[in-house]
Amino acid sequence: MRRRILSVTALAAAATLTLAACAPGDNTPTTPPTDEPTAGGTTDGEAPAPEGEVVTDIASLGDIELTVWDQEVRGSQNDALVALNEAFEDQYPNVTINRVSQSNDDLQSQIALALSGNDVPDVAQVNNARADMGQYVAAGQLTDLEPYAEAYGWTDRFGESVLANSRYSADGATFGDGNLYGVPQTGEIVGIFYNQTKLDELGIELPETWDDYFAALETAREADEQPMVLGNIDQWPAFHVFGPLQANYVPVDEIDDLGRGNDGASWLTDGNREALEQFGTWGTEGYFGSSPNGTDYDLASVDFAEGTGVFLPAGNWLGGDLESLMGEDVGFMAPPPGIDGTLASTGATGIPFSIPANAANVDAAAAYIDFVTSDEAMALIAENGGMPVNDTAELAPESGVQRDIFEAFDAVSTGGTLLPYLDWATPTFPDTAGQGFQEVLGGQLSVDEVLQAFEDDYQAFVGE
Repeated sequence: MRRRILSVTALAAAATLTLAACAPGDNTPTTPPTDEPTAGGTTDGEAPAPEGEVVTDIASLGDIELTVWDQEVRGSQNDALVALNEAFEDQYPNVTINRVSQSNDDLQSQIALALSGNDVPDVAQVNNARADMGQYVAAGQLTDLEPYAEAYGWTDRFGESVLANSRYSADGATFGDGNLYGVPQTGEIVGIFYNQTKLDELGIELPETWDDYFAALETAREADEQPMVLGNIDQWPAFHVFGPLQANYVPVDEIDDLGRGNDGASWLTDGNREALEQFGTWGTEGYFGSSPNGTDYDLASVDFAEGTGVFLPAGNWLGGDLESLMGEDVGFMAPPPGIDGTLASTGATGIPFSIPANAANVDAAAAYIDFVTSDEAMALIAENGGMPVNDTAELAPESGVQRDIFEAFDAVSTGGTLLPYLDWATPTFPDTAGQGFQEVLGGQLSVDEVLQAFEDDYQAFVGE
């Protein structure tokens, strides 16, 4: 997925005190310790599992310097991780955390270089896309976390559509199924922002089905209101409109295979054709205004805040800025249930925490990951202005659009399906589909021509 990363407002100074009282990780299960710490080892083409028995009694491991590479450099994200690291060291005095924090682009570049050698961190945030985590799994450079998932109960703590974003087969060929190679802290979801004042003026109830949504768009057009806002000059924003819409026509398991670049699906289906036809109609008939392909993403959201359009399909990361500009006028909803009858929308997690295969302190690293993704850690993340991947509805703000967002993510991630970002599918699909969506919106190419380009890209990749 490609999107602008927006800063989140930093929270009050009481975060560390709150965490100290909560003590994340207190729910850690215990298993009989072994005499020696476990460590990973690289095997050719197969990502390693820990050797021997998993150790969760970290105090028994002696003095440890735990090196953690992260990209939580923004205000609230940094504040939360600083507090979590301090609390971890308080709970495990034998562990000293050596934190190396940098921008995500720099971090992913460093990881790519480091994993091929022996001088690796114990914990690192690894981008879960095929080009990163998938390749590292195939090369045997990341630790298979399944034994720790069982020991710490991660499969009970996290919804499966959340963990699927860090699952790969051992050869890296299958994405979304297989063993676990990372655990996330935060979540994100694509949904639909709406202008509540305009809904009231137009007599539109919040849509409960896709047919309701289509009818609401028609009501807006008849009243000379622009139904939706889209700024697609950079191509990737169109993914966030088409992705949720696709679920109204295509079963989620097919979308999942297409979005993850797994073999067995096809773009040349009636459902995909109907979805792209609807999407193209919105473009050529002015549902997004006169020139969505010539409009900047950020400027489009400002236009929406200033009164252009009734709906804005987009990701939750715009919530803070829109609320600051619109106050109680802005709301957010998950897309209506899809063809399968359950909620489904494009979404994902923040960059997950992984353990390199050659890490020196695998057991302590797993305990750290458990700690910073615990229920108490989720509460701290929410207090610092982030959206935790777990307990999201319970930790939602009392009111406002952020409450809507938290509840929408919780509903989709626990009771529905988080669909992969479609540009994850293949190394070239961001460009192939980005251009194709623009051409359908502008009427330059037919739906069948664009679907064939999508299919050629997808089949060329899975055929490898």
